[in-house]
Amino acid sequence: MWSLIEAAGWPIWPLIVASVIAVALIIERLWSLRTGAVAPPGMVDRVLADYRSTGATPELLAKTAAQGPLGRILAAGLANAKAPRPVMKEAIEEVGRVVTHDLDRFLTTLGTIAAMAPLLGLLGTVIGMIEIFGSQTSSGSNPIQLAHGISIALYNTAMGIIVAVPALIFYRHFRAKVDAFVVEMEQQAIKLVDLAHGERT
Repeated sequence: MWSLIEAAGWPIWPLIVASVIAVALIIERLWSLRTGAVAPPGMVDRVLADYRSTGATPELLAKTAAQGPLGRILAAGLANAKAPRPVMKEAIEEVGRVVTHDLDRFLTTLGTIAAMAPLLGLLGTVIGMIEIFGSQTSSGSNPIQLAHGISIALYNTAMGIIVAVPALIFYRHFRAKVDAFVVEMEQQAIKLVDLAHGERT
């Protein structure tokens, strides 16, 4: 591994740092964007059952808000359950915007790495080409410098693609997953509003 890094030269280090950051972000988002952590199935029914038995007590609101992003939205709705429907919806929408922002956390960074990695690989390719041209002298070419320049160019190009492709795949996957969660939470919030105001049974 170290011999590969030496052959690729110093341009490989930004790509290594980018790859480590990308892996860390992917693992964090895989853990944070689990369905059970964001919008557990049947949560609205359980929350409404507790609400009907105890009312919107501070304990119920705290317990609901602690159950993840959907819980925070439902807690905001329950806190305004006795208010008119537009007020309740506005409270839910305000918290929903914050929750959506939290779900998008780190995705911009992951997308930036996906777009930046090929350019870093291209930078390494250019530096390798400079090494190749520098190997030419009036007395002939320096084979060691020529080989080093070729290895810098090829290794950095390959590493840029290796980092960019998984980062782009996971960026698009997480973006689609967040969009799906937003739609699901919106539907659950509307259901809560309807049930709280007796418009749905």
